[in-house]
Amino acid sequence: MNGVFGIINVKTLLLRKKSMRTLVIFFSFVGLISCSPNNVTVDDGLGKYFNESGVTGCFGLWDNGQNHLTIYNLKRFRDSSYTPASTFKIVNSLIGLQTGKITSENMVIKWDGVKRWNPEWNRDLTMTEAFRVSAVNYYQEVARRIGRDTMRKWVDSLGYGNRDITGPIDSFWLNNRLKISSDEELGLVKKLYFGQLPFYGSTQETVRKVMLREDNTNYKLSYKTGWGNSENGNEIGWVVGWIEENRHPYFFVLNLETANHKIDMVQVRMKILKGILEQLGFFQGKK
Repeated sequence: MNGVFGIINVKTLLLRKKSMRTLVIFFSFVGLISCSPNNVTVDDGLGKYFNESGVTGCFGLWDNGQNHLTIYNLKRFRDSSYTPASTFKIVNSLIGLQTGKITSENMVIKWDGVKRWNPEWNRDLTMTEAFRVSAVNYYQEVARRIGRDTMRKWVDSLGYGNRDITGPIDSFWLNNRLKISSDEELGLVKKLYFGQLPFYGSTQETVRKVMLREDNTNYKLSYKTGWGNSENGNEIGWVVGWIEENRHPYFFVLNLETANHKIDMVQVRMKILKGILEQLGFFQGKK
């Protein structure tokens, strides 16, 4: 498996013919864990959440304390890459903050007056607001201010996906030039959480802060969503991030795909994510 953030490099694989099977493998979690035996659970039972919504996809959850990975659809998780869509806002934010093109999470970019399909984008926005409503126009302007040479340097330094930023500087993460796999997305958010990316600690802390979406006595849920299209026109959805219970982080990635252009992606991707997390025992503060 190539890629700086690739998770699985299978050396030994033991399979049992059950809907849930434990795999004992050797894999490299690049920059985090290197070539040691770990338990990986492939849980085919999680497929019901995708089937109920009429989509295909994959899911991965890394239990940092136990060094344990739970996966649904291992092949897609490991071997297939897709447009990152708005999950690239994580990296766009990091680069913008690091280079001073975003001065803080409160920096406002004025609305350009162009009415877009999402009314929440049609106003002046701070970085925090733009991140949370996933305002494409805000981050397109950030990318233009960063510029191609600087953007290329950071994308290359991160080893982000296939590193392809050809095409317009304000849309390469949307037009299927840039692609990333689910295991690479998972590796990225894990490194972000622990401040292991090549950015200032304050830069990473700001992005972690804007990713926090739910915070209560039982858990903290931090994530970034994405919604784009593949070359064949299928809808691609993402949710990447982490959930903390009792100060213990678990990192997740959800990737889904459908030919149904009428899908309510905003609702469906969160329904699948929360259904899976609930089945795995989260939200009760007992993990």
